[in-house]
Amino acid sequence: MFSLRFDMRAPSFGAPPGELYQAALNICGWAEDHGCLAAVVCEHHASPDGYLPTPLILASAIAARTRSLAINAVVILPLYDPVRLAEEMAVVDIISRGRTSFTLGLGYRPEEYEHFGKNVRQRGRLADENVALIRQLLAGHVVEHDGRRIRVTPSPFTPGGPMLMWGGGSLAAARRAGRYGLSLLAQGTVPGMQEEYERSCRQHDHEPGMTLLPPRDTPSVCFVADDLEQAWQELGPYLLHDARSYAEWNPENTTSAGITSALTADELRRTSRSHRILTVPEAAAMVAAGEMLNLSPLCGGLPPDQAWPYLKRIAEQVIPQAAATEAARQGPDL
Repeated sequence: MFSLRFDMRAPSFGAPPGELYQAALNICGWAEDHGCLAAVVCEHHASPDGYLPTPLILASAIAARTRSLAINAVVILPLYDPVRLAEEMAVVDIISRGRTSFTLGLGYRPEEYEHFGKNVRQRGRLADENVALIRQLLAGHVVEHDGRRIRVTPSPFTPGGPMLMWGGGSLAAARRAGRYGLSLLAQGTVPGMQEEYERSCRQHDHEPGMTLLPPRDTPSVCFVADDLEQAWQELGPYLLHDARSYAEWNPENTTSAGITSALTADELRRTSRSHRILTVPEAAAMVAAGEMLNLSPLCGGLPPDQAWPYLKRIAEQVIPQAAATEAARQGPDL
């Protein structure tokens, strides 16, 4: 029905971090009982608006608050010590009882590599080394590495370790995912990614896995409103902050979903396919057609008391209308 995404931006004009983090947990607890399929937590560092730097900590808190909700944590792999990361993944997997998957990626901001004293030009090599080691450790192997004997304890809840996927929006990312034998969960697509991924899998003796390659115009931040004019007045500054922040980090990106050139909230409303405020009938039609509503309920630091009515509208109006549409399409029971 719908998914949740949290990056925990907290610009000065929005709600403070303490309120946002507590709200994220409350929202996840509510959402798993109202049709939510998964919560995604993201990672960036040294952002002036406090973008979430520790996705595994938030993932573990969400896991402890929920019972069945799937969780995906996005991890900028080269920034981590791989042994410590494997240990933390194992513990999150235990707390969530196997509900947490991890999307690994290279990252793209030089500032983050400087933040950790790492060379951004070596990120590919670091990723190659880290993936191999992490997979061995999560599978329960004792590994001899750099003269050290390493074993991760406790073992993950999931036999063989939690699900790992690769993220990125380029042919190089597709090739790397295939080389690792990981599913490809991209934030965008370029022509040939699917084919390049499958070719790389076969070249390295892996069976191709799942791929998610959303086109650039995929709505990545959705809200549902009764009154669009009022909603854009209320949400516009927060959506624009989110859109502008990603655009400034990706000045030459023309492929990823969620990137827009809009400079004002009015322009965002007129031109953007990424940040959408939908009417109830529009949202219900999407759900009835099997499309996912990608919700970012605290987008841009939106205060929780303003976020909740938009969320509850999903359960109270959108899902019932979608169910009625589906029932009408199937016709009367025989």
